[in-house]
Amino acid sequence: MPKVAAAIKATYFSIIGNTALAIIKGLAGFFGNSYALIADAIESTTDIFASFLVLFGIQYSNKPADENHPYGHGRAEPLITFLVVGFLITSATIIAYESILNIGTPHDLPKSWTLYVLGAIIVWKEYSFQLVMRRSKETNSSSLKADAWHHRSDAITSVAAFVGIAIALFLGKGYESADDWAALFASCFILYNSYLIFRPALGEIMDEHLYDDVIATIRTVSKTVEGIVDTEKCFIRKSGMKYHVDLHATVKATISVKEGHDLAHQLKDTLRLEIPELGHVLIHVEPDDSI
Repeated sequence: MPKVAAAIKATYFSIIGNTALAIIKGLAGFFGNSYALIADAIESTTDIFASFLVLFGIQYSNKPADENHPYGHGRAEPLITFLVVGFLITSATIIAYESILNIGTPHDLPKSWTLYVLGAIIVWKEYSFQLVMRRSKETNSSSLKADAWHHRSDAITSVAAFVGIAIALFLGKGYESADDWAALFASCFILYNSYLIFRPALGEIMDEHLYDDVIATIRTVSKTVEGIVDTEKCFIRKSGMKYHVDLHATVKATISVKEGHDLAHQLKDTLRLEIPELGHVLIHVEPDDSI
């Protein structure tokens, strides 16, 4: 499955990148006397574990259907997304707590060279966000989308740290805590992003109506099948990278049960061929008495 392979490859990219950045940020923060960089390193460390969770979720959710799981294992993915959000909230809480403590603690100004480190980190994390987010859209993976937002959150905390350190260095003594305030601001942004990631995953678990674009495509493709007059009800449940569909299709009332049955199978096969993201497709045939 090329989509699964692409998602797994993107996750490995995140794991390797986050590990390298956690080490770089931690060392730069320690030797550069920047609490904002240390806070940034904490978030990158939690990102490593979160990416491992995403990797597990993608692999498990794409296991084939079995006797106990006739619809597959796709619902594992939003559950993993919830855990990833938990990591985000935990890292934001730790950063906020450490920032508040450090604001009231006298300390030296950060080193000026930490700005160069942060500049490189910001560019890399934004590139990582764009790459992983693109893969999440291509693979239709909610947990990979959460992983992408980890990169964006990391970029934002790095921007906040950059601004805080720049202010501290520019204004000098008396503004040493500027990077701590920056880290505190970043923690609030991470919490906000956590909600943005959590909300669609919750909708997926609750079978919320969120897929009008997919429904429109299904209706358009259905009308290309000869013998299908129209479509009525169309319900979609997302599970992992697949959409499971319940569709009511209208046919001539005068055709036989056998013809209606064959049309339903033809429609199902056409939909799954034209829209590869579809999983189970259940067709209910409705007679059209007006024809």
